[in-house]
Amino acid sequence: MLNKFELKPPFFQIVTMSYLFGDDVLSLARAADAASKNYDVDVIFTAPILDLRRVVEATEHIFVFAPHMDPIVPGRGIADVLPESLVAAGAKGVVLNHSEKPLSLSVLTQSIRRADEVGLATIVFADAVAESAAVAQLKPNIIVSEPIGLIGTGQTSDPEYISAAICAVKDVNPSIFVLQGAGISNGRDVYRLIRAGAEATGASSGIAKASDKIAMVDEMIGAMRRAWDERVVVVKQFDY
Repeated sequence: MLNKFELKPPFFQIVTMSYLFGDDVLSLARAADAASKNYDVDVIFTAPILDLRRVVEATEHIFVFAPHMDPIVPGRGIADVLPESLVAAGAKGVVLNHSEKPLSLSVLTQSIRRADEVGLATIVFADAVAESAAVAQLKPNIIVSEPIGLIGTGQTSDPEYISAAICAVKDVNPSIFVLQGAGISNGRDVYRLIRAGAEATGASSGIAKASDKIAMVDEMIGAMRRAWDERVVVVKQFDY
C-alpha cells in the first residue's frame, strides 16, 4: 500500500474527470510524468477507469489512481468497479467520496476497508473542516479538504480554512496527508496554497480547460516546487 515513505510532500493531484478521454488522457499523463521527474514532485494522476492500464504502461514516475470503486468482492455483480480489477490494471490507489460521486458513511467505511485489503491507497474528499476530522477517523491515506462551493469557481481556500483543516486531520491521525483543493486555476494558486501551509494541492478543470494543458501542468508543478523550497528555507532560518 502507498504510505508516507513512498509519497512525499509536496505532491500534486491531477483529476481528469470526464473532461478528457482516450489519447488526450495519455498525452496529459505523459506531461505529468515528465514534470514529476523534472521538478522532483510526486504526482497522483487520477485517470478514467477505462484508461488506467494505458496510463500505467506509458508512465514511470506518477502514481496512477482510479476515480472510484465499489466495496464488492469477486463474484456475482455487474457494472460495479471491483477493487481487485483496479489492482490488476496497475492502479496504486483510488479516489472516494468526490463531490460528484458522494458515498454514505457506511459505504465509505466499507470502501476504505476493501481498498486496504487489496493494497490500494485511498484519497477521500471532504467538504467542511468537521467532515475532514470525521473522515480521518476512517484512516484513509490522504484527505482532500475541498469546500464544495469553491469547485470550478477559480477561488481557492483562505489561509484560515487551510490551517484549520490540516489541524483537524492531524489531531486525529498525524500520518494522514491533507491535500487542499478546489478552484486551482494556475501556478499562482498552487504557489499561494503551498506557501500558506498545504502539503499538497491539485487541479482538474484548471488543467483540462487550459488553452495549453501541457504547459499548465508544468506551470503548476513547477510552482509547487518553488513554493515548497521557499518554505523549507524559511523554516531553516527559524530553526535554532
